[in-house]
Amino acid sequence: MWVIHYVSERPFVSIQSRNPFSLLTHLAGDETQLDVFSADSCIESWLATERALAIAQGEHAVISADDAAAIAAAARIDNIDRDSLWETSKNVGYPILGLVRQISGALPEGPNGRVHYGATTQDIMDTGLALQLARSLAALDRQLGELGDALAVQVEAHAGTVMPGRTHAQQAVPTTFGATLATLLGQFTRHRERLQQAVPRIAVISLFGAGGTSAALGAKSADVRTRVAELLGLHDTDIPWHVDRDGIAEYGWLCATVAATCAKLARNIVDLSRTEIGEVFEPYNSHRGASSTMPQKVNPISSEAIIGLSQTAGALLSSLSRIQEAGHERSAGEWQIEWQVIPQLGVLAGSALSEALVIVRGMRVDADRMRANLDLDGGLVMAEAQMIQLAEAMGRERAHDLLYTAATRARTTHRVLADTLREVAAEAGVAELLPAQLVTADDYLGEAKDIAASAVRGWHNRAVADEDLPSIPQLAGTAS
Repeated sequence: MWVIHYVSERPFVSIQSRNPFSLLTHLAGDETQLDVFSADSCIESWLATERALAIAQGEHAVISADDAAAIAAAARIDNIDRDSLWETSKNVGYPILGLVRQISGALPEGPNGRVHYGATTQDIMDTGLALQLARSLAALDRQLGELGDALAVQVEAHAGTVMPGRTHAQQAVPTTFGATLATLLGQFTRHRERLQQAVPRIAVISLFGAGGTSAALGAKSADVRTRVAELLGLHDTDIPWHVDRDGIAEYGWLCATVAATCAKLARNIVDLSRTEIGEVFEPYNSHRGASSTMPQKVNPISSEAIIGLSQTAGALLSSLSRIQEAGHERSAGEWQIEWQVIPQLGVLAGSALSEALVIVRGMRVDADRMRANLDLDGGLVMAEAQMIQLAEAMGRERAHDLLYTAATRARTTHRVLADTLREVAAEAGVAELLPAQLVTADDYLGEAKDIAASAVRGWHNRAVADEDLPSIPQLAGTAS
């Protein structure tokens, strides 16, 4: 009898530097978002805030210019002992006290007593988070731009590629693949607009002191706050948001809804690449989507990853209303929810967009199979078209009944709709009302081509500026 033991030979790593292994993000994780929400990025966002605070206070004579310069120079990640920081944080419950002590420890007498002057822990952490969210939004915006551009190319290329439209997972009426993709392009256009419009509500300075009144920050608190926002490239505000987390919740919702649209694309690819349908496939290279046991398999691995990423983001959404429950002037547990879910939502959205771009740029479309599938069910996909064609001569209701009977006969006898329609019309004594040439799929596309063109035009001419969101500048001379 075999007994399998799991033995890890990896050297011990301190608990502060380890995270649960996620196979999903390990295989499909977006590197930019993972970097934005990394431990060092988090620490650097706090240090940037402390640097900006010192510089702004020096400019407004709250502290001396020399002290401000010394603090800005000391607030560097090279001066931070990470293991010590996390150990202190574990004891305190928050990281900023330990961070401030380490910055102060790198300073001589005098400026060491001016670090973090008048600020509170959440000021630094929230402002740091705003910096991270600004970077995250800028990255998501760039990804949306790349994905929308690639999708617009596919919409234009397939504006006239005729295929079966499907409702309730069954063939409905003819459409074009471009029109099908156009609805997705419309969603991504709206997502990009929402994202850019949300930046002033999310990338916001937080500097109001312990109870939200700015009392400890002194008479020049508003001026200092405005200057800190300018230095960090954040939006200013006159109202504290220590316990008002609608902006954070909005960020999370944006991430989840962007991922959900990617999942709509992915779900369609999974369905259309089924062996029995075989119309659209993911890009191919050797062993992409291969099976360990079935040599023929080419699984839709990017689509599967996107669906997993989106479903996970959707599950996290339920926490966003809870973070908004925080009462009075400081939360008591609600804040900690954010620490877990907000970075995950950013990574999930960025990862879904990355995989969606892989699909869109490399998708393989079988236009011939799309055409062939129009006849898969004996041409029943043309039932509405033929009903409308006959309606002028006999009225819509009578035409509907005629086509219903013909469609039922075609399905049960495995015959072609055009043949059973003429048969049923003859039995009903209205054969003379049938035209010599029944309508074809190409004649019954409605606005499909116009829809594709409109979506592309909407993407390229959207009201929101086309430029990427600005990146967050480093403070001059103080970047780590």
